[in-house]
Amino acid sequence: MAISPLDEKYMARALELAQLGMGQVSPNPMVGCVITYKGRIIGEGWHRKFGGPHAEVEAIRSVKETHLLPQSTVYVTLEPCAHHGKTPPCADLLVEKKVKRVVMALQDPNPKVNGGGKARLEAAGITVDVGVMEEEARAQNRRFLTNMVQQRPYVILKWAQTADGFLARANGDSKWISHALSRQQVHRWRTEEDAILVGPNTVRLDNPALTVRDWTGEHPLRVVLDRKASLNPEDFQVFDGTVPTRWYTQADAPAPKGVTQVTITEAGFIAAVLNDLHAQGIGSVFVEGGAAILDAFMTADLWDEARIFGAPVTFGDGFAAPHPVGVTVEELSILDNTLTRIENKHTPWRKS
Repeated sequence: MAISPLDEKYMARALELAQLGMGQVSPNPMVGCVITYKGRIIGEGWHRKFGGPHAEVEAIRSVKETHLLPQSTVYVTLEPCAHHGKTPPCADLLVEKKVKRVVMALQDPNPKVNGGGKARLEAAGITVDVGVMEEEARAQNRRFLTNMVQQRPYVILKWAQTADGFLARANGDSKWISHALSRQQVHRWRTEEDAILVGPNTVRLDNPALTVRDWTGEHPLRVVLDRKASLNPEDFQVFDGTVPTRWYTQADAPAPKGVTQVTITEAGFIAAVLNDLHAQGIGSVFVEGGAAILDAFMTADLWDEARIFGAPVTFGDGFAAPHPVGVTVEELSILDNTLTRIENKHTPWRKS
């Protein structure tokens, strides 16, 4: 494979376009596409919405000089699909347009594709190169890759902790460790994931709405883990029916309108919840606590990254913050708060 600096330049642009689909395309992957002719961009597009046209379709529709397509190079962040889903196969579209070359960042692990798109292109005489900016493409689509490889949602753990290592005071109160700007960042993250999850203690102590208020975007599915069905839905905002909600228990319990109660009977409660969410098409879960729920995900080793806010306050006593074992991949400052992102060392989406 002869890769040039221009190949990386245009793939970087395709990755930028793909990112525009964040929070809009799950459980599909984010995909961007750039079409060039002699080093000049003649078309580009991205997968904008689940069920909508794929990136290759959007890019080809944007081309004004269609007579140049047979001599064009198509850069796409993921292997063009080779199967009929909500839309026809993109590989067939590229064959129909007789493009000259296709450069892919990543082969699609979906069993319905997984090399099929590449094979179809090559059978039509199209030159195909794979692996340009693959690491960046894997990181961008780590949710989708985890869904495919692990057959479960991508799991993000989030919490704020004091300088002396506590999540909450001894009475369970945690307001407010982080400042308003950090909390706004959390609301932005909520718009990027499919579901937000908490345990019964967080519901009981904080009575959270678990909605998006300090950012613009769609509300994620609300998920409450409550093994003993100890919560009275009439008492808490999360059960108000304004946003779709799933309530997981180990005993049957009456649920109000807008809330789906799911009884888990098998062993491995956390794994069973993730299996059910995966079956519902949920590609990612944002876990916001409390301490027992965070520990449960870590004990089961069913987490992919942790996002930890640190603040210059002390409690002296209370509920200790978890200690995730993983790889620190990012550290930054948000005013006087710190944000540390840690990836599970067993993450399945990196290339082995």
